[in-house]
Amino acid sequence: MATYHGGCHCGRVRFEVSSALSHVSECNCSICTKKAYLHWIVPRDSFRLLTPEDALSTYSFNTGAAKHYFCRVCGVASFYIPRSDPDKVDVNARCLEGVNIAGLTINAFDGQNWEVAFKRERAGR
Repeated sequence: MATYHGGCHCGRVRFEVSSALSHVSECNCSICTKKAYLHWIVPRDSFRLLTPEDALSTYSFNTGAAKHYFCRVCGVASFYIPRSDPDKVDVNARCLEGVNIAGLTINAFDGQNWEVAFKRERAGR
């Protein structure tokens, strides 16, 4: 297990994550595709926001279950509370410092067919 630091482009949003990082997921849904998000879902107690929450804005859509946080200044979305695991935090691995994305295993997730893919993923756990 290691501790990773990350945040947004302008530096107003900062966080750290203490967990093992070996793989991430890439979703093909509309929002994840547009944000180029690489998902690393971690327990909430492994994630620590280092900046005040007022530096963040929130966006929700569709079911409203996911809470997408982004920097009020630069707009970068570095983490969110996922619909699939509302008790966890989904960190955008592209926002981690010093992480070579090419060295990670990237698993595909079919977010265009979210319900079916989610059931299939849960059955495989």
